[in-house]
Amino acid sequence: QVQPVESGGGSVQAGGSLTLSCVASGYTSNCLAWFRQAPGKEREGVARITTGGSTTMIADSVKGRFTISQDNAKNTVYLQMNSLKPEDTARYYCAADPISRGCFTFSPGVYTYWGQGTQVTVSS
Repeated sequence: QVQPVESGGGSVQAGGSLTLSCVASGYTSNCLAWFRQAPGKEREGVARITTGGSTTMIADSVKGRFTISQDNAKNTVYLQMNSLKPEDTARYYCAADPISRGCFTFSPGVYTYWGQGTQVTVSS
């Protein structure tokens, strides 16, 4: 299984929380990231983490509400989303960069492997 597999999406009310999971296996990836895309909008980088979890980056739009973490033993990266807002509604994708030596960008073109995504809907 090369393609990351996301899970954990769903529908919540504003102020609620969700935790997304992404299993990425079959390759060594130096960087794993979460992106999201709402209808009619460009894909947006939300959070990224280096292998081993030593470095994380959270987008300004979700800083203070979202955290990223990983369990290397399970090849799994998590996106904890708190204080959700209706504008967080989007399809969330996990992406892996197995080539770069670090985790430097949210540029989608850098990421080789993409999951199918999981839908997050936040109602007001």
